[in-house]
Amino acid sequence: MMRDIVIIGKGPAGISAALYIKRAGLSVTVVGKDHGALAKAEKIQNYFGYSIASTGVDLVESGWKQAQALGVELVTDEVVDLSWNGGFTVKTATEEYDAQAVIIATGSARKAPRIAGLAQLEGRGVSYCAVCDAFFYRGKRVAVLGNARYALHEAKELLPVVGSVTLLTNGLPASDPFPAEIRVLDKPVTAILGDEQVRGVSFSDGTTEEFDGLFVALGSAAAGDLARKLGAAMNGTHVDVDADMATNIPGLYAAGDCIGGMQQVSSAVAEGAKAATSAIAYVRQARVSAAKK
Repeated sequence: MMRDIVIIGKGPAGISAALYIKRAGLSVTVVGKDHGALAKAEKIQNYFGYSIASTGVDLVESGWKQAQALGVELVTDEVVDLSWNGGFTVKTATEEYDAQAVIIATGSARKAPRIAGLAQLEGRGVSYCAVCDAFFYRGKRVAVLGNARYALHEAKELLPVVGSVTLLTNGLPASDPFPAEIRVLDKPVTAILGDEQVRGVSFSDGTTEEFDGLFVALGSAAAGDLARKLGAAMNGTHVDVDADMATNIPGLYAAGDCIGGMQQVSSAVAEGAKAATSAIAYVRQARVSAAKK
């Protein structure tokens, strides 16, 4: 089923956007894993209309109830991929959701691990998108840095194309079962080796392994990971948007902490509303254009 808009992220920005979209008469699905950064907020006292301090969890869940009362479809799942083929497809661990437009509202970008050589070799063997770059490693040895479901997805994307896939958990246990053809190394990684191109990694025990490429897939897929898959412009670790919350990819919008800025609930709500307004206009214009053909 083709939705009008899918929103990735169930925090203030995502839910704010969903309310505007639903009230505009469009179909919308919100997909998110949890409460996001607000799960750690013990007291929120600077948000308009709250005379009594609220926890971050209470605030988010209040928004969920508001959206559900309006008829918004809320899905609790982890998004592992975002693609475009005439329309957007948001893939989770268990389902796929097709849409004409997508709003990314997954919260702030996570910090990259402090591993020597990682940043320096980005674009020279260090990649953040298996779908984008697997082709360049046909028949070669690659590693995936990660230990959870997102890493599993990226590894599976690589398997049919590359020569071999090794999972580097960086000292953490693998949280999901990985196929037998994927070798798993659970030693902490100390450095990515190479000058002009990745040639391997070194570990905390002094050993090294040779690889032709390294795919970073730590934790859950962050906003930047998803945006990069479509070629969206980035501003450091944040998704780059214009004043209307639009990325350089038609139909793709972003709002909230993932675009930088104040990283406050109030600004996330406003940005979500603005992204929704832009996405609504995009979908309606697409309908007009389709009707004229």
